[in-house]
Amino acid sequence: MQVSPVTLREPVHGDIALSREELAIIDTREFQRLRGIKQLGTANLVYPGANHSRFDHSIGTMHMTGRLLDAIDRHAARDTESCHRVQAEERRLLRIAALVHDITHIPFGHNIEDQTGLMERHDEPARFLALLTDSEVGAALDKIGLRDQVLAILADQGDPVPPFWKQVLSDTIDADLLDYLRRDAYFTGLELRYDQRVCEYFRIDRDSKRMFVDCEKQGMLREDIMSELLRVLEIRYHFSERVYYHHAKVAAGALLARMVELAMGAGALDARRLQESTDQSLLDFLATVELGDAASTERLRRYSRRFARRQLPKRVIVLPAYLNGDQQEGLIEEFFRPRQAGARTEWETRVEKEAAKSLGRELDIIMYCPARRMQLKEARTLVRLPGTGDRILELSSFADDIPRLQDLQERYPRLWKLYVFTSEEDADARRKIQEICMAALPAGCRNALKI
Repeated sequence: MQVSPVTLREPVHGDIALSREELAIIDTREFQRLRGIKQLGTANLVYPGANHSRFDHSIGTMHMTGRLLDAIDRHAARDTESCHRVQAEERRLLRIAALVHDITHIPFGHNIEDQTGLMERHDEPARFLALLTDSEVGAALDKIGLRDQVLAILADQGDPVPPFWKQVLSDTIDADLLDYLRRDAYFTGLELRYDQRVCEYFRIDRDSKRMFVDCEKQGMLREDIMSELLRVLEIRYHFSERVYYHHAKVAAGALLARMVELAMGAGALDARRLQESTDQSLLDFLATVELGDAASTERLRRYSRRFARRQLPKRVIVLPAYLNGDQQEGLIEEFFRPRQAGARTEWETRVEKEAAKSLGRELDIIMYCPARRMQLKEARTLVRLPGTGDRILELSSFADDIPRLQDLQERYPRLWKLYVFTSEEDADARRKIQEICMAALPAGCRNALKI
């Protein structure tokens, strides 16, 4: 007897049909934890509506995976000679993989992992292997016979898989991106939207099993298709500029990351506890934990109170890449060392002491120096364009011929900024702190911030 699917109603995509297998995954403890992990971390302190979760996004990514595969199949039914038609088992597997693609996310993960380097990234194979091996969600995947294949897609474990199995979830334009761009627009209130017809342009090459976008028709460029691809990439950039790297979100994230760093440094918090936490349970823990050292505990309490009341640290230094191109690599090498924050914390301590001596009162200094790769957004989506024969190439390889794409590739690296924040409220005092910071930074650094 065939079991009827369950229908879920959500605000971005409307009705989403779930199979009983998919519902069993959603009902696991690990997946339910994602309800408590905000998709945009601290962005709700800037955009109050941005409280949507990794739970919502994961289901939305599964739905967009289904939409992509539906469109691919419709085209394959018309072009059986050159296009691969997705099999029912492949569709079943890829929807499940999409559902759990963010299962390893921790609270405020991008601040803790990518932008501070306290832990390895959430999508490292070891993280997936650990979580999907000994867990309710791992057992649920085992029960339906898909755990090994899901690990092959998400963690490169086991036998090689067809390229499109991974591309659907880890390409430049994929089901993940197509969901979160719509979702982030909806909950931030920003009018940044793409035409959903973009899903109709994807194909799977029958021989290589690679997913690509066919921008050619009767020997001519489909300019409407190319324009929509670029529109998606431009929306991604505008979100990076206006939301993901908004200076107040960065300040909140830096404060939160420093709280986690204090707790981890004292041995009071570890990766396992982070993996089991939600945003709120982590904040509650940080607000009460004892670090075994009075000064460190007091600093953590101070940071926790400020975060809870949105008393964010103020900028005193902003070193953008476009003014510090010759200094950027040296700054990153010195101050962004994954799991080795000694140089940065020593610099912060030295500046705090010098500022306290000059101003006659204690204050906090926090440096935020992200990895350069955070702003490197390559256009890896495969396309077929006129004049390339049957070759399928990365969109980025045509940047010299597509000014809009070239412009995007040049703008992303300019988003990189090193910040120094302080707890000091008084503008005159911040100007003095700014002088102290500049004297402590390598010669030649150019500060863009005027106080």
